[in-house]
Amino acid sequence: MNPLEKSIKRNALPFETDEDLKPIIEAIGEAKIVLLGEATHGTSEFYSVRAALTKKLIQEKGFTLIAIEGDWPSTQQINRFIKDYDVEKKDVRDVLSTFKRWPSWMWANEEIAEFILWLKLHNQQKEANHKIGFYGIDVYSLWESLDEVITYLRKTHPDGTDLELAKKAFRCFKPFNRDSHSYAMASVNISQACVDAVSKLLTSIRAHNKDKSKIEQEETLDLLVNAMVVHNAENYYRATVRSDELSWNIRDKHMVEVINEVMDYHGEQAKIIVWEHNSHLGDASATDMEASDMMNVGQIVRLQNKKKDVYTVGFGTHRGTVIAAEEWGVPYKQIEVPSALKGSWEDSLHMSGAFNKLLIFTNENRHFFTDWIGHRAIGVVYDPVYEAQYNYVPSKIGNRYDAFIYLDQTKALSPLE
Repeated sequence: MNPLEKSIKRNALPFETDEDLKPIIEAIGEAKIVLLGEATHGTSEFYSVRAALTKKLIQEKGFTLIAIEGDWPSTQQINRFIKDYDVEKKDVRDVLSTFKRWPSWMWANEEIAEFILWLKLHNQQKEANHKIGFYGIDVYSLWESLDEVITYLRKTHPDGTDLELAKKAFRCFKPFNRDSHSYAMASVNISQACVDAVSKLLTSIRAHNKDKSKIEQEETLDLLVNAMVVHNAENYYRATVRSDELSWNIRDKHMVEVINEVMDYHGEQAKIIVWEHNSHLGDASATDMEASDMMNVGQIVRLQNKKKDVYTVGFGTHRGTVIAAEEWGVPYKQIEVPSALKGSWEDSLHMSGAFNKLLIFTNENRHFFTDWIGHRAIGVVYDPVYEAQYNYVPSKIGNRYDAFIYLDQTKALSPLE
């Protein structure tokens, strides 16, 4: 057993039931922002354990906000469903069917359906200002968010300048037939017309939306964030043809902007739980991403807040099955996840004892886990044949996370058919 494996064995705690999460709850303390990662977008246990941890944070620590790596318009359907704003949609599967963008299985799955029903029941027992909110912080929904802005303004301010600005932005994007790739390619040679249109729209809505009072079922927040998405998505898609690093940074900065906007809207006592992939939540400055001038949500949130106010939990597995696709945009399938690469973080966790465990990094033990090591990350596109080349991120685990939950063998999640 090498020194790292010995350190893991000495510091790891067994994780067999949800009650074994108690040490993490205690370590979180009075943090206001808790970041819960995942090593894949298609592993059942990552969703179920995050749900269990989230329930405990809601019940024992007073968290009332959840943010996920999903589109704002789709998650607003969940938000309205669990708060009983929308009396028409009574079936959770109808709500989750609004996640149409590939990879829809990330949120339209049985594990999320069960969690959403728990949130709805929990909210039914709470007063309005203590109900759990559910929000999507990703940047992809340019056209859907623009639709939402226009629909809302037509209903509330049909003769206002904001609606005219929104229509102008819509006309600018119309030739690209809601195809983000077409817009990205065309943006290299076209004028700044769309850039100007979305900038003016967001500026105007911000100016007219200074009242953050919780009126009309969060409609002011909904309008503002959709306008932010339109503005930042345009920037993101334009950047995708220039630089992967630039587009990554735009996306993660947007997600932090939305987190901050949601927390600001809910007041000084707001406490939020964020669900995203480890690659977004594990501090980028403790990975090789920093060498490429890339930042992520976890790093930015840590920089913006006091140390005691942010707590990050990473997740990993040694082997099992996962839902993913062999290429972008093609149908998903269940893929076998091979045993972790020898010498990797996940391999070390397995070799120290082939069972589920959790590690809490403290001032006393963190230094044992700060050497560079490969840390597995599986995205929505995955081919195990090339895993050694593409799926291990050099990381200083003890600096990247505050705690780590390891599940030795995992299974694929269950997409809604």
